[in-house]
Amino acid sequence: MSTYVYGIAASSHPGLPEGMGGVGDPPRPVRILREGDLAAVVSDAPEGLRPKRKDLLAHQNVLSEAGAAGCVLPMRFGSVAPDDNAVTGVLAERAEHYKERLRTLDGRVEYNVKANHVEEAVLHQVMAENPEIRGLAEANRQAGGGSYDDKIRLGEMVAAAVKAREADDAAALQDILEPVAQAVSVGPESTGWLANVSFLVDREAAENFLAAVEQARKDLPHLEVRVNGPLPPYSFVEPGPTEPAGTAAGGTDTGAG
Repeated sequence: MSTYVYGIAASSHPGLPEGMGGVGDPPRPVRILREGDLAAVVSDAPEGLRPKRKDLLAHQNVLSEAGAAGCVLPMRFGSVAPDDNAVTGVLAERAEHYKERLRTLDGRVEYNVKANHVEEAVLHQVMAENPEIRGLAEANRQAGGGSYDDKIRLGEMVAAAVKAREADDAAALQDILEPVAQAVSVGPESTGWLANVSFLVDREAAENFLAAVEQARKDLPHLEVRVNGPLPPYSFVEPGPTEPAGTAAGGTDTGAG
């Protein structure tokens, strides 16, 4: 039977849950594996596990229960080891790494920030900042819309100018938020988002971070900025317990994506 891993904590953690329902149908009972100074919150892994809402919530509920009384390193949904011995073996192999992560992440949470362009606002900026585009648009207007080729050329110029702004706007957003965070993790690019960044924030300073987000919205009104959090610090745990040393944790992101 494979072992499903929810998170890693200190073996002295006072509130690790045992017996509560985890993933699967019926829910697999949660249990604790201890190895030296570390402990893993696990259950048996159901066959054919998929990221359905019920199991995603079960994963998060176990982490919420475990994290209520102390720091837990959250594993992403779908983190599975071949068996219990594989889990305790990795805890022993990477003990110093996990203890350092527990010290670093204690009292901290993750906020994921995504941004994209507000189309009308960014087009207005592009027109205002680019005389060539503005001139061609005016010429087309005076010509009753312009020729087919002129329309195509204008569209290509605008698209290129908007694309060129993406990296600059992503950097500007990160420059505003990074000073109020403890660490930054840039996420994978995804269609429709020009920025996908996770920030590690002191729980007690969360209001300062959210205030910085509001300031970014005012300073960069041509961006739509979305915030998800507070989350367990998924993006700051790697490497995970089910992969060879030096690689990232496997599984599906439940919170930061």
